[in-house]
Amino acid sequence: MTSRRSPMSAAAPGLLAAAAWFGVLLQLWLSIRLALANGKTVSSGLVAYFGYFTILTNIFVALVCTVGSLRQHSPGRLLYRLPVVGCSTAAILVVGIGYHTLLREIWAPLGAQWVADIVLHYVVPAGALLHWLVYRSEDRVVWWAPLSWCWYPLVYFVYVMVRGEILSSYPYPFIDVLALGYTRSVINAVGFLIVFVILGIALLGLSRLAGGARSAAHEDEV
Repeated sequence: MTSRRSPMSAAAPGLLAAAAWFGVLLQLWLSIRLALANGKTVSSGLVAYFGYFTILTNIFVALVCTVGSLRQHSPGRLLYRLPVVGCSTAAILVVGIGYHTLLREIWAPLGAQWVADIVLHYVVPAGALLHWLVYRSEDRVVWWAPLSWCWYPLVYFVYVMVRGEILSSYPYPFIDVLALGYTRSVINAVGFLIVFVILGIALLGLSRLAGGARSAAHEDEV
């Protein structure tokens, strides 16, 4: 792939980063406000906030795309390489699909919480997919790359299990060891990991199609 970026591919990471930062900061404020309203401390609100895959993944996307928007001047440009961009994109798509299929019916947010909900679960995943379609990298693309991206969901699962043992609380019902037991929770987590890998492979396919379309358009112009 060429390192030269089109205006669209140059603007995409900045726009996505802005949306993701807006969503996570709005949800941070809402989480702290809810904790205080329930007579808890700010720290308890932060503990709950950082337990969610949704939050951590939106932060992941925000960091990657912030670096991407500044990469000509940023010492952290390695964060905007294909392995990291691909991993964060697959993860945020899991967030959107998982929420839409499993969680959206179990609560009905209102007001600012509804706005945060839409941004974190729909706007950022959709934006990440669009960003991926215009993303350009010089890294070599191999079909098995999504297997190497699995470090992120695996680290999260270990983290949330350890956290659950300490706090006796789990952020999602499908990995709630207290309600389901370890066996069922692990099986559910493996299912999500499989979805993550499938999405990663699909993203590589879309990247190749988009790259082919760009090459054909360039040849037509020439």
